Amino acid sequence: MSKQNTHSEQAELENAQVEVENNPAEAQSEGKSVPEQGQNAEFAEEPSVPPSTEEKIAELEAKSTDLASQLAETRDQLLRKAADFENFRKRMNQEKQGAIEYANQSLLLDIIPVIDDFERAIQAGESSTDLASFLNGVKMIEKRLTSQLESKWGLKRFNSAGEPFDPNIHEALMMEKSPDVSEAVVQEDLVRGYLLKDKVIRAAKVKVLMPEAGS
Repeated sequence: MSKQNTHSEQAELENAQVEVENNPAEAQSEGKSVPEQGQNAEFAEEPSVPPSTEEKIAELEAKSTDLASQLAETRDQLLRKAADFENFRKRMNQEKQGAIEYANQSLLLDIIPVIDDFERAIQAGESSTDLASFLNGVKMIEKRLTSQLESKWGLKRFNSAGEPFDPNIHEALMMEKSPDVSEAVVQEDLVRGYLLKDKVIRAAKVKVLMPEAGS
């Protein structure tokens, strides 16, 4: 652009500004505006209008309402989960209590026929004088019961006579010194002991032979 054109544009801006200053009403009616110095009017940008306070308040209220709705929904979900867990806990406790109360049902059903056998043996003994037959009948019932308890339930009776005394499975009710032993030995089972599988559930009550002092 030549210096002549630049001087021409500057002169036109100055003339327009003077015209507006001298006749502001006329310039306003004709739609003329005063261009800013050093900037063409056609490139002037309109200033951005900040949101009003009311718009900000409305936006915050909308967000607050949304958060409150989400919080209420989350609270309802937690309450439902807590109620479901409480119902589950009560149901488990009821089932556990029922399992405890009826845990021995199968065992008792196995014992009931043995009780029937004892009743029949008693009735036969009351009307018979054959004590040998009665004794054999009782022995058969006892053998049937112990065999069933061992094979099905793992309950086993053990003998201790002649075995070294073991305080883990034996309880000494009587002791006697003997020159024939060098260590404590069970002489006699007074009450038999029982194992449940591999665990001692009742120690045997026994008579023990003890070595004499100095032997």
